[in-house]
Amino acid sequence: MADFWVLLGTDYCGKSSVLADLTARAGRIEAVSYDPQLLSGDYRAIAGLPAALGKAYAGGQSRAYVMALLNIAVAYLHDRVVTAPPGRTPLVDSYYYKILVKCRLLGLDDGPWLPYWRSLPRPAGVVFLDVSPATAWQRSGAGAGLNPLEHYGPVADEDSFTRFQRDLRAGLLDEVSGLRVEHVPTVPDVTATVDHVLRTMKD
Repeated sequence: MADFWVLLGTDYCGKSSVLADLTARAGRIEAVSYDPQLLSGDYRAIAGLPAALGKAYAGGQSRAYVMALLNIAVAYLHDRVVTAPPGRTPLVDSYYYKILVKCRLLGLDDGPWLPYWRSLPRPAGVVFLDVSPATAWQRSGAGAGLNPLEHYGPVADEDSFTRFQRDLRAGLLDEVSGLRVEHVPTVPDVTATVDHVLRTMKD
């Protein structure tokens, strides 16, 4: 299995834009995400997973069902890591870290999946995209684009979003505290952010 890195950050930190730019560059970095626009081949079968997760959580489905859907996401990311072509370095969107922390914050912290996720191979390093909750709120369209897994409670207002994102950031940094973590500030220029990510991984 090739070494791999994890691209991590709170919601609306710019991970999807960075991974899309890396995919367009067609370099040695293999962008790995279950964002629908980044799926290819047979993996397109899970394109509806993000929407299904939000609906299942908000719709009162059982915790076991929601956790099983989350495990599909983790299993997909892990599969892409272990099947990466020679000479390619996977850069994985959040891996299981973000899912694990969100489960804890939202009360989905039991069941058989958590020990399994923690048993998965550890990355060579983590690139952490830092963004303020205020900037993230603006990027969400002042809450218009939020799903139920991105804020506390049933109402998506700025306060519930900001509190959740602050706790999410703290939880993420706690989860990866034993790993090499490189912080990259996010800026409006996606190209500059991607260049910074690539330099970080090379160094």
